[in-house]
Order: sequence, then C-alpha cells, then structure tokens
Amino acid sequence: MAQLYFYYSSMNAGKSTALLQSAYNYQERGMHPYILSAVLDDRYGIGKVTSRIGLAADAQLFSSKDDLFSLLDKQNHQQPIDCVLIDESQFLSKLQVKQLTQVVDHLNIPVLCYGIRTDFRGELFPGSQYLLAWADKLVELKTVCHCGRKATMVVRTDEHGTVIKDGEQVVIGGNDRYQSLCRRHFSEKMWAN
Repeated sequence: MAQLYFYYSSMNAGKSTALLQSAYNYQERGMHPYILSAVLDDRYGIGKVTSRIGLAADAQLFSSKDDLFSLLDKQNHQQPIDCVLIDESQFLSKLQVKQLTQVVDHLNIPVLCYGIRTDFRGELFPGSQYLLAWADKLVELKTVCHCGRKATMVVRTDEHGTVIKDGEQVVIGGNDRYQSLCRRHFSEKMWAN
C-alpha cells in the first residue's frame, strides 16, 4: 500500500542527497521514479535536483499553480510511475499536498517529499505545515549546529553575515544566505534585544 512520506529538516541535512539515493535505488531495480522540484529553486540549473556533494538528476518542475494529481495521473498513463520524489516540498501549496494524498490513495503511488520544516523566522512553510499534518510517515533528517547540538532552525543572513529578522518568506539561497542552528542559538540571534 502506497504512503505519503515527509522527510524534513533544516538546511544542509542531506535532503536532496537522500532523494537522489532513493531515485537511484528505484532505477537500479528497473523501476521508474518521477522527480519533481520547485520552479523557484534554480541555484544549480533549471530542472535539476542537485546535492551539495555533487550528485544530480533531472527533474520536472512544479509551480504553485500546477495540479499535481492531474499531472501525475497523466504521466502514469503514459509510463507507469513507481514512486514520486519531490524536492523543495516546502514550496507546495495546501491544495497540492491534498492532491498528493490523492495520488497515494487513488493511484496507489508512493510519494516521498523532502523539504525544510520552518523558514528563517521559525514559522512553518505552507507545504511543510500540511505535510506534517497529512503525511503517513514523518522522518526527520538531522544536521548539526556549530555548537554540536541538533540543528532544527535556520537563520537568513546578508552578505556580511548579519542575521536578517524580517522580509519575504522565500529567498532562494544556500550557505551564502542561510545558517542552520539549534533552537538555543536561533533564539539568541533572532529574539535577543
């Protein structure tokens, strides 16, 4: 029976690497994974999922306007899909997460979503909020803060390393813009006067 999985973490925990490993495992067995990634994230090229350790794979892009159930149903009729893998799933809308539950429940295709749980203010992304609520399986991928504790939060910084406390929820970037921290160090940087 298919299930909806949400693999979540702060930045730099290896989410894309884990997704690419899953895709490889399916392909190695002659199966057909279908990889999706958010159109917003073009850091490593358009239509690519790329890990920090250099692994990469082609991906179909989704925007917040796409009907994922229709897209995946149509693709499944053209060539059966054995698994759907979604990178940057924090950028899914509430409706798209609902559509993914329908892919699992009505098309019987497992869906594995990989994304960040909270933004730089410590608030849930919409996609993450509904994946946390509706996924069959939740899996936390761990990374570490500079102090050695588990990093569960992320801060955004400017080009000088100064923490940014306000602004748009989505600003695409990597280590040049974000730092993963434990809650203690996040609160010291974000909530200290």
